[in-house]
Amino acid sequence: MRATTRLAVALCALRLAAVTAFADEATWTELFNGRDLAGWQVVNDGVFTATNGVLHVGGGMGWLRSEKEFSDFALEAEWRGLETNYNSGFYVRSGLAGKPFPDGGWQVNLKQSALDALVKGKDVVLQSKTPAKPAGECTKFRIEARGQSITLFVNDEKIWNYTELEPARGFIGIQAEGKRVEFRNVRIRELGN
Repeated sequence: MRATTRLAVALCALRLAAVTAFADEATWTELFNGRDLAGWQVVNDGVFTATNGVLHVGGGMGWLRSEKEFSDFALEAEWRGLETNYNSGFYVRSGLAGKPFPDGGWQVNLKQSALDALVKGKDVVLQSKTPAKPAGECTKFRIEARGQSITLFVNDEKIWNYTELEPARGFIGIQAEGKRVEFRNVRIRELGN
């Protein structure tokens, strides 16, 4: 193969990779816009504010839920606890009943002493596998829900997969449990069947 042909093939491959990467990024939707709580609803007594691209959980007992319900999705977010013994969580496919938190709701735990545990209601379904992180350390989570399967990635490393997730649809939420926690770059991609 001539050098010019090899160069043309390489350039074509680079263009295809760039188009594919752009298409992948284009399928993501910001779930938190970085400015305000548009697209979210505060449930019960959680304290949530938004400034400078950061969603602040300031205390209280309650949760912030998406206005829209989701079925199959990938959810990404960066978060950090701001004080020792921080505590929060991501709700997945939750219903609205319950106070201060959704009854029987699925939660990926962000409690310092039980990071990444999978909880249904008050019952731990999968134990924590991630060592406690100090307050102030930023962590990236990716949660994928497809059918009855839910998978958690922490800092791009697969931590666990659980295959009895139900219901098939519900709200995404962020828990307030009396501790200060920050979130940013919260985005979602709906997945086809």
